[in-house]
Amino acid sequence: MKRDVFQVIADPTRRKIINLLAPQSLDLNATAANFEMSRPAISQHIKILAECDLVEIKKDGRERYCEVKFEKLIEVSEWIDQYKTFWTNNWTIWLFI
Repeated sequence: MKRDVFQVIADPTRRKIINLLAPQSLDLNATAANFEMSRPAISQHIKILAECDLVEIKKDGRERYCEVKFEKLIEVSEWIDQYKTFWTNNWTIWLFI
């Protein structure tokens, strides 16, 4: 099932995983060590990120390394950018509503 990228990044744990993996790829154990939840739970989050093309999982022997695929995040950023001007120009209007 192809997931919507906005639904995927709405989850705070998945956003934290993206932030963790952005500067470097990590294996699943190193990634899971940064969270207070089980490794299978982190693996499920990473699976969802991979289904949405936000993370790529690469095998190296017995280890599985995860790295962020920035292309999809760039698409999200570009979509949001189109509304920045609107939000900036209309911010004062929203204050008085």
